[in-house]
Amino acid sequence: MKNSILILVFCLFGITAGLAQSEEAYQANRTDFRKRILFGLKGGLNYANVYDSEGDAFEADPKLGLAAGVFVAIPIGKLLGLQPEILYSQKGFKGQGRLLGSSYQLTRTSTYLDVPLFFAFKPSEFLSILGGPVFSYLIKQNDAFGNTTTTIEQETVFANEDLRKNTLGFSGGVDFTMKHLVFGARVSWDLQKNNMDGTSSTPQYKNVWYQATIGYRFYQD
Repeated sequence: MKNSILILVFCLFGITAGLAQSEEAYQANRTDFRKRILFGLKGGLNYANVYDSEGDAFEADPKLGLAAGVFVAIPIGKLLGLQPEILYSQKGFKGQGRLLGSSYQLTRTSTYLDVPLFFAFKPSEFLSILGGPVFSYLIKQNDAFGNTTTTIEQETVFANEDLRKNTLGFSGGVDFTMKHLVFGARVSWDLQKNNMDGTSSTPQYKNVWYQATIGYRFYQD
């Protein structure tokens, strides 16, 4: 009986030791995600507004827009990396003010192609802290303009030919990862105004937007 118990104990000890070695070997051979080049898709929402506005009693409120695109994570060692992205990004604002002696309401939706170039600090496989420049190219701009005495002449004032289509900004945020899923949060703002030389009759401003996205990254275990 004692011999049987001893044999069972030794067997259990051997199995446990073998499993521990297998797990240790797996962890040693497993590639850390921070060392991989990873591609992904993402989509979500922008909560956008403007700041540093200049105009005749101009006041602005935030509005929602869509954000969607692709990203790639490029490692530079284990803790550092680059993460360029290309995003379809809707910004804008809801505003009111006075123009040519009368009040107006304006809802502006500005659609950009955003190209952020993030520098990433990756303290763990599950967290990345990001920051870097963002280059924005204006694709189109839609204005919904309302006035109690609206005329074609007043509306054409908003056909701004002095728009800055290429804008430099800055963006920062974090990514939380769970295997294939990536949950991202960003805050971004323009460093340049929306007009070129200040001659525009429309409100002059810089965009600011908060972004929340869910992404899917592709890799093989």
